[in-house]
Amino acid sequence: MATTALKGNPVNTVGDLPPVGEKAPGWELVGAGLSPLTHSDTQGKRVVLNIFPSVDTGICAASVRKFNELAASLDNTTVVNVSHDLPFAQARFCGAEGIENVQVGSAFRSSFGEDFGVKLVDGPMAGLLGRAVVVLDEDGHVVHSQLVPEITTEPDYDAAVAALS
Repeated sequence: MATTALKGNPVNTVGDLPPVGEKAPGWELVGAGLSPLTHSDTQGKRVVLNIFPSVDTGICAASVRKFNELAASLDNTTVVNVSHDLPFAQARFCGAEGIENVQVGSAFRSSFGEDFGVKLVDGPMAGLLGRAVVVLDEDGHVVHSQLVPEITTEPDYDAAVAALS
């Protein structure tokens, strides 16, 4: 179990992020149009998993915008924004914001949160995903992971991008 915070109050997750150097768990999310989005769809590419509670909060929305901006210059890299938001809400947000360089994946009917150790188990957001970033190499090995210590703050974008170098 890992601990993050929400407005200074400790919040626990179901486990720990996969450690750097290890193969990431396989994953299946619900993508745009309710189609499956899986780790197999990104095979041979580097992957940035931008994980957050809900696109309908300011910090989560800011992270999607920032990773969309960064994705435009990242070669052989797919950015997947992961939350429990329904794919309709994710698509609505991305359409309204003109976000086209990233993919969205809903974990609403998968074990992603448990498999990656990011599902919140207590606090007002229990059941949602904590704010984290996991970067995978072309073979699916973790090269960077960060559980953001305070959910109301943005992740370390520079560290995530540096891990791709």
